[in-house]
Amino acid sequence: MERFGASFLIAGVITFLLGFFLQGVMPVLTLTSIPTRTIEEMASPVTSHFVQLAVDYPEEFARDFGEVSEATHAEALELGRDVYVAEACWHCHSQFVRPVSNEDLRFGPVSSPEEYQNLMNLPHLFGTRRVGPDLSREAGKHSNDWHAAHLYAPRSVAPYSVMPAYPWFFDDNKRPNKRGLALIAYLQWLGSWIDDSQLAALGDGGMQ
Repeated sequence: MERFGASFLIAGVITFLLGFFLQGVMPVLTLTSIPTRTIEEMASPVTSHFVQLAVDYPEEFARDFGEVSEATHAEALELGRDVYVAEACWHCHSQFVRPVSNEDLRFGPVSSPEEYQNLMNLPHLFGTRRVGPDLSREAGKHSNDWHAAHLYAPRSVAPYSVMPAYPWFFDDNKRPNKRGLALIAYLQWLGSWIDDSQLAALGDGGMQ
């Protein structure tokens, strides 16, 4: 029995080391050779929706971000992504159009690896559920005010939504605070950098 126990122990250690190498080391070695765009690069150019945030909520925007610039856009996007992760938005909303169940008919062309080669998509927020719609290309589908209303009282704009309300993204006057503005900026950024030609390439089987 001791001999078998030692064999199982050795086999377990070898399996662990093999798994660590294949799933931990090899992906890192592979990905380090692939160019990854920085947050600053992804924040340029500034999206029209971020500019509109400064118009829609001038006092709040000036208080929390100052003026519209690529630097404040990058700050808002990074904070918005962090809020999205912290609030577990990824649990009900995916950011990956899968090649199954006619998802491309609902959310557009199947996602391509090139869409995730940037630091804004690390960690990847593929998600596992379809409680809410896929958000990988959410930019421009709704106005900033719609997103604000949806965060404050989801069923005010989506009557059958099961999403909880997020009043802590707003101040006492029901105006978005810094976290609320950042989350709206992030949602309005998702997919904004993919133009029509890239979407067409995705529909044809991959980005060029």
